[in-house]
Amino acid sequence: MVSRQRVILHVDMDAFFASVEIRERPELAGAPVLVGGDGPRGVIAAASYEARRYGCHSAQPTVIARRRCPQAVILPPRHSLYSAVSRQIFAVFDRFSPLVEGLSIDEAFLDLSGAERLFGEPRAAARAIRDAVYEETRLTCSIGVAGNKLTAKIASALDKPRGITLVEPGGERAFLEPLPIAKLWGVGPKAQERLNARGIRTIGDLAQAGPEALLGDHGVHLHRLALAIDEREVLAAREAKSMSHEDTYEVDVEGEPAILRELLRQATRVADRLVAAGVRGRRVQLKIRDRSFRTETRQLTLEQASAEGKVIFTAVRKLLRTVELDGRRFRLTGVGVGELDRGPEQLDLLGGKGVALQAVMSAVRSRYGHQALFPGDAGDEERPGATASVHLRPRGER
Repeated sequence: MVSRQRVILHVDMDAFFASVEIRERPELAGAPVLVGGDGPRGVIAAASYEARRYGCHSAQPTVIARRRCPQAVILPPRHSLYSAVSRQIFAVFDRFSPLVEGLSIDEAFLDLSGAERLFGEPRAAARAIRDAVYEETRLTCSIGVAGNKLTAKIASALDKPRGITLVEPGGERAFLEPLPIAKLWGVGPKAQERLNARGIRTIGDLAQAGPEALLGDHGVHLHRLALAIDEREVLAAREAKSMSHEDTYEVDVEGEPAILRELLRQATRVADRLVAAGVRGRRVQLKIRDRSFRTETRQLTLEQASAEGKVIFTAVRKLLRTVELDGRRFRLTGVGVGELDRGPEQLDLLGGKGVALQAVMSAVRSRYGHQALFPGDAGDEERPGATASVHLRPRGER
């Protein structure tokens, strides 16, 4: 393999929360263990492989998991413990590459392009990472290795636990072709139903059918993925700060107008915090979770860093176009801004006015409350059935 060939690894911890709990309580080894909430809207965050044999899995309502496995041990999550273990895991990743992009507390992309002389060929490097993680934490992980992020992430899930799946350079499309269409990022139940009705059941079928199989930006996006076209770089996101605002709704949100109304409110809140902190950001992220607990994230990079609510909302609205909304109801939405910059603002005439206006509106809301000069389309600040959470992630914190 030549050094110019990209070598992307996706490392995914095996049943992370459950595995940490079993490590801490060895008497649970071999038992079906579930980690999650135990209320009427409780959700399973992780299921041990013993529990999965009964049909239990993450993002499943706890009431269903109990029905399928009455003897399961259900434990409340201990996020501070998982965060501490996550820091150990990411410290291992840092030994192998300066380009580590954390997707969540228990998974990350690593770019090992050109590192053959240090760690050997890709499979050997993957084994070294897997063994180092186990040595450090006594936890197992599975790894996908490929030439792009999409393929590496799909590959990491195919041989769990402790599996290593290598997709040879140039073989990404052949690897994807026979896989079910549902494996492709962004294909939800409704999209799968429509594609199946047209005889499209595999990723290869979609690659042959073309973007017209799904209309609009979403169809073009999916078609490129089906062709194994994924040019995204591995970003060392841990070096950036981010601010976000998300809500979990007791009453699910349905339909584009209602979702956009929530996103406008959230973008405005984030913009106010950016202004208060004296920062602006270049990366805008959308997070959305439907009633079946399927979570999707989208992100894009602005041409110029901004703290304007209008700019952030415009970016989020564009990201929402790549999410399948038909027939789905959503229990959570969120807006985030990352790659924050405290440097001097790059102003043009319109941009300067927009920044000044945002600063005034944010200052007024800071003094008189969030209802003052709040976008009318965003609705009330406090709505029945909404639970808000605010996240500010400092540099270096995972």
